[in-house]
Amino acid sequence: MAAGHRAAARSVLDGGEHGATLGQIGGNRGDTIMRDTSLLQLALGIVPPWTVTGSAFDAPARRLDIHIDFTAGSRFACPGCGTAGCPVHDTEPMSWRHLNFFQHQAYLHARVPRVRCTRCGVRKVSVPWARAGGGFTLLFEALIMALVSAMPVNAVARLVGEHDTRLWRVIHHYVERARAHTDLSAVTRVAIDETAARRGHNYITLFVDIDQARVVFATEGKDATTVAAFADDLAAHGGDPGAVAEVCIDMSPAFIKGTAEHLPHAAVTFDKFHAVKIVNDAVDQVRRAEQKQQSLLRGTRYIWLRNPANLSDRQQATLDALPTRHLKTARAYQIRLAFQDLYDQPSAEAAAGSLKTWYFWATHSRLPPMIDAARTVKHHWDGILRWFDSKIANGLIEGINSLVQAAKAKARGYRSSRNLKAIVYLLAGKLNLELPG
Repeated sequence: MAAGHRAAARSVLDGGEHGATLGQIGGNRGDTIMRDTSLLQLALGIVPPWTVTGSAFDAPARRLDIHIDFTAGSRFACPGCGTAGCPVHDTEPMSWRHLNFFQHQAYLHARVPRVRCTRCGVRKVSVPWARAGGGFTLLFEALIMALVSAMPVNAVARLVGEHDTRLWRVIHHYVERARAHTDLSAVTRVAIDETAARRGHNYITLFVDIDQARVVFATEGKDATTVAAFADDLAAHGGDPGAVAEVCIDMSPAFIKGTAEHLPHAAVTFDKFHAVKIVNDAVDQVRRAEQKQQSLLRGTRYIWLRNPANLSDRQQATLDALPTRHLKTARAYQIRLAFQDLYDQPSAEAAAGSLKTWYFWATHSRLPPMIDAARTVKHHWDGILRWFDSKIANGLIEGINSLVQAAKAKARGYRSSRNLKAIVYLLAGKLNLELPG
């Protein structure tokens, strides 16, 4: 290595007093800086009137600074009305974080002109490498969005060396922009369910397009107003609340009321898993009451909550050893299994007959929890039988809820419902984020 090259490299590694240009690493020939700026200009995709004018590399600070300027006398289009050829009024110095240069942070710096437009007055132009008001380049923002789709935002913030608040601004920008352009005109079948936003009674309600398997709306709360908010949002995105023909919900009175008022033409299917859970919970109530007199039932809770085919060998052996003929819990369990068999019926007519038989059995069981469950089923009769026509259930939305809760657990919660909703849209909204390539 020539002495000049060694001295320049040593200057970079030692940091020097003021850092070093990239050109100093390669030598001291007069055309080196020009080659470096040309290389950076090509790498960054900078086109006239913008040009890279210089760079400085600081090894101890692990930082590369790249300086960009525009050609003297350049004119720009007005960012407001698009009028071409507006003269520069003045400039404002700005900086943006860019993708790392190897393991070193990189920053772009430029004088951003404000132009004088005869229509709009003095307006700041947009630079091609960053969006207006952003502190990152477009490519750095694309990196952030790719990372937060797979990692908690706090973890991404630590990885890139930025405060998570700055990253949330980027996330909200792209998610809200993508949602603004989302077309919901084809939405006709919707599943609705709530998920916990944080500890306590804080929830967000999710509305899922069943046919596209995507979250189309998320809002705070779990009352009837959430359905009203969905209907408004649907209309704002080209959809028609009157065109929603099928809705799958649990037996929440709030969702029933909201659907009736704001999705007037929707036929309601009550989620079959929720219907089975109501009967299952009644079995557990019978067990808890009976085990006070029957100590053999202690520790058997999960036996009665499972289907026979899903019992472990140990659980099956425990069940076989119980005097089931004399146990109220065993009778309640058989009633629950019979209700589950309802969904195996070949037609709606057969199911209606089976449900009538089941209802008579449950209401004459002399088991108060089972009688209460049967009356709940009777009150929601049509929506339960509707499943045989619609064949829709909330299994899809339950899977989305699991995905959301897993992300929330990894992130150890989110500071606001707005942040949680953004993650829901990002993970399950199938948004077209239109990220820069």
